[in-house]
Amino acid sequence: MKKILLLLALFIGTATINAQTKEELEAQKAEKQAEADAAQAEANALQAQIDALPGWRVGAFGTIGGSLSNFNNWYSQGAPNNSSGNIGITFNGYANLIQDKFFWRNSLNANLNWVKLDNKDTDLDDDGFNPTTDVFNLSSLYGRKLSDKWAASALMEYRTTLLDNFNDPGYLDVGVGFTWTPAKDLLVVIHPLNYNFVFADNDAVFESSLGAKVVADYTRQIGKINFKSNLSAFYSYKDSDLSNWTWNNSFSYTLWKMIGVGFDFGLRSNKQEALNYALGQYDPDAVPAETVPTFDNVDNDLQTYYTLGLSYKF
Repeated sequence: MKKILLLLALFIGTATINAQTKEELEAQKAEKQAEADAAQAEANALQAQIDALPGWRVGAFGTIGGSLSNFNNWYSQGAPNNSSGNIGITFNGYANLIQDKFFWRNSLNANLNWVKLDNKDTDLDDDGFNPTTDVFNLSSLYGRKLSDKWAASALMEYRTTLLDNFNDPGYLDVGVGFTWTPAKDLLVVIHPLNYNFVFADNDAVFESSLGAKVVADYTRQIGKINFKSNLSAFYSYKDSDLSNWTWNNSFSYTLWKMIGVGFDFGLRSNKQEALNYALGQYDPDAVPAETVPTFDNVDNDLQTYYTLGLSYKF
């Protein structure tokens, strides 16, 4: 009986010691966590002071997505012997010079995608990688500060494709006006005087014109998340059919070191491009006769794209 009581007392004492040790460890953990939170707050405050200093801010992040496949004698599908692949690359970079009296902001966005589908049982198809998504935007904005929020500014923006039909069409916006920066990561460009130069082989559809330019750009990094959203719109004073807008968005979440997951999507409305495409599909010898596409009858459907894949923070 005494042995049983002794063992019971020993068990209770051991449990009490373990409980006390656990409570002590949790208290130490809470203390260390509080110290870490305080240190992180100080680090964030110092970083904010560094970001406020005049000088260059340079950064970039991108997305890489891809897949490859190969089939041999896979009889359940229409082409039992084939190889296919998809490769997509997105790059977002910026170089901004911020000074007390002026700023110079430069940005580059490129989204390129290639697709391959090779039927090994025929020599009539294309066995190479062909471009699909093809986006290239380059902009440069200079502003002379009038106040903390407003600046007189001049903008140069160029948009085209790189892989297919380079500079056909290509758009160059040059204009002056004002830039509003309500927050550190957000700027809004309002240029009532802007000329939209359009470069294209089909002069009957594409036309340059004078108009107004509005750009809204939000770029921010929150911990492991990189985010960029850019809306660029042109309204033609000559004809609304010559107006256009593009909205590009990029997200990147870092999972391990510099590697993460990225997602990009874009929207565009451009009636000149819609008409040019419709004229390319038009067959004057079709039976019954087709209606010749014009600005008045063309379907200006919303243009969209997206890319999902691995991301790399440069």
